[in-house]
Amino acid sequence: MYKASELELNKLLAVTLERNASDLHLQVGEPPILRIDSSLFRLEDYQIFSADAIMDLAKVMLTENQFALLDKQMHVDFSYAYKDNARFRVNIYKAQGVLNAAFRLIPTHIKTLQELNLPPILKQFTENKQGLVLVVGPTGHGKSTALAAMIDEINNTRAEHILTIEDPVEFLFTHKQSFISQREVGQDTPTFADALKAALREDINVVLVGEMRDLESISATLTLAETGHLIFATMHTNDAAQSVDRIVDVFPGDQQGQIRAQLANTLLGVASLRLMPKVGGGRIPASEIMVVNHAIRNMIRDNKIYEINNVIHTSMEEGMIPLDKVLAQLVQQGLVERAVAENYVLDKDYFMSLLG
Repeated sequence: MYKASELELNKLLAVTLERNASDLHLQVGEPPILRIDSSLFRLEDYQIFSADAIMDLAKVMLTENQFALLDKQMHVDFSYAYKDNARFRVNIYKAQGVLNAAFRLIPTHIKTLQELNLPPILKQFTENKQGLVLVVGPTGHGKSTALAAMIDEINNTRAEHILTIEDPVEFLFTHKQSFISQREVGQDTPTFADALKAALREDINVVLVGEMRDLESISATLTLAETGHLIFATMHTNDAAQSVDRIVDVFPGDQQGQIRAQLANTLLGVASLRLMPKVGGGRIPASEIMVVNHAIRNMIRDNKIYEINNVIHTSMEEGMIPLDKVLAQLVQQGLVERAVAENYVLDKDYFMSLLG
């Protein structure tokens, strides 16, 4: 069994970096587990972890306040720096009465949208002065990385006051043409909603909302987008239509008409991201892009969300991109295995028709 210490923790983080892993998992009764190119690998040459060993590691990483939070809600999120080499987003959580830990690597270099192979339309979203842009998709599929690229695009090209509200803070930005305030929920602000309300008094131009997770934070985000701010936010939804539905459904029935009108007026676009294993190694992105036009604004107002997918498929000349079309192209180009792509398809019949 491991006798855990800061030295042992640093060794594990070094191995995570050396093997280009995106995640490190520490579980009681298991050796360390790495996620590399979407697949999990046990480090069999390491001993298995005991409950005491993971508790020792928690004591190395957590502050007194974070320990109190762990006791209260049975999990805690925070960021952890490994020397000057890397930062990790860490979640320590209880499972069957003992602690486990999940580490997600946060790259120190913020890549450009071009380096990430993301659609050029995302750069156009950054050129707006007001409105709401949503980046959605499952956990671990590149939402935070794409948002960081979009924020840094603004940082590089114009003078703005940018605010990020995150839980925890992930990418660390360097002031360039813009200057950036980064607030961490739990450390710098009690909640996302509190930070969003305070932003109205802080002369902010652009806001990154780490997650729209409840009625209060969604309401505050929409208000900011309406009042002359450009907002980028994430949601754990699968596509553009589901994202609109999720926002509206959070509110009581008697408020939903007003929220649909508010959303129709403020929403600029939705990017739904998938990150898939690439043939030959590595990962490759696929995106669904919805650009909000006159037709989509009317659909949101009139509660005809089910028609949005049809507009995405018939409006590619406006920059819209159906996810299934991208997946089919990646298969045809030999970049992604067909069986892998099928795991992410939204409309299988349409996907199959594209493959002929």
